[in-house]
Amino acid sequence: MTTQTNRQFLLAKRPVGPATRETFTYQQVPVGEPGAGQILVKNEYLSLDPAMRGWMNEGKSYIPPVGIGEVMRALGVGKVVASNNPGFAVGDYVNGALGVQGLFPRRAKGFL
Repeated sequence: MTTQTNRQFLLAKRPVGPATRETFTYQQVPVGEPGAGQILVKNEYLSLDPAMRGWMNEGKSYIPPVGIGEVMRALGVGKVVASNNPGFAVGDYVNGALGVQGLFPRRAKGFL
């Protein structure tokens, strides 16, 4: 597989009021082959919903907040483009907390 690039939006700071462009940073990072037990997923659909705003806040909640410098959490559906896991084949679709990013290796156990 040739070297691929993952495009990511990271939480840069905790917003006060509405989130703005300054709330996030953008980066591109190289992606290699998936490791043992991993699959490489290409996001095809992301859910942009009100819960995301709450995930940016510091404090106690039903789920830990997104950390500063971490990929912004988002639910999504993606396609397996490479697999080192016998439970997933190239072409399978998976869903879960994929994050606001394009292409990334993922441990297969995190999918619904």
